[in-house]
Amino acid sequence: MDAQAERYSIDAFHRGEFWLKQPAGKGHRAGMDAMMLAAAVPSPFSGRLADLGAGAGAAALAVISRCPGSTAVLVERSPEMAQYARETLELPQNAHLKDRASVLEADVTLTGKARIAAGLENAGFDFAILNPPFNAPGDRRTPDDLRAEAHVMPGDLPEHWMRTAAAIVKPRGGVALIARPVSLMPVLAAMEGRFGAVEIIAIHPRSDAPAIRIVVRAVRASRAPLSLHPPLFLHETGSDRFCEHADAINNGMASLFGD
Repeated sequence: MDAQAERYSIDAFHRGEFWLKQPAGKGHRAGMDAMMLAAAVPSPFSGRLADLGAGAGAAALAVISRCPGSTAVLVERSPEMAQYARETLELPQNAHLKDRASVLEADVTLTGKARIAAGLENAGFDFAILNPPFNAPGDRRTPDDLRAEAHVMPGDLPEHWMRTAAAIVKPRGGVALIARPVSLMPVLAAMEGRFGAVEIIAIHPRSDAPAIRIVVRAVRASRAPLSLHPPLFLHETGSDRFCEHADAINNGMASLFGD
């Protein structure tokens, strides 16, 4: 293997339905989180999706792979990761999806005219998915700057990202995000007055372990109350293999919320 090839890998998702070109040994590498986020989009979805913080494009491609009537815009601030997303769309394995996706290099936290000028127009999308950085600034920091950019969340980031999602999603459109459980209160506060019909699923490694992720889904300008769904347990007790339901969700054969 030459030195250039060692800097990235090409990985299959949804059992080969699409592939991702992503950095090897640095930066953020997509995995289960992106698949669980994508699975929050209802299976019949046939609109225009914005993937905010798209990285190399895993979540967006997982949506359009499962929802054949949908299109996606992969929004990524990092020039390096945006380039990986462009090269992902050019992979021959993704030829069947290429015409339904595009990459937009833009900062999700832009506001007003600057946001619109960057290509994130008002009410231009039917659904937005968000994979914001998880880690607090006080957490132990990785020496990898590209990975740190994808993982470290300033305290006001949920507000900035949700403000953008509310601006770009049409009334009655949807939003979904994945986060650590500790982020639930800031996420709900950022949704207040913008999104309703909030639905929450906690994701646990096993039935006897605390949740490691939450997925939150909501509807723009809805006044419907919050609902808490049964949790998802990834593995059977005593096993590292995905249980059947979690495996189906992870591989694009079922939606997370059952719709």
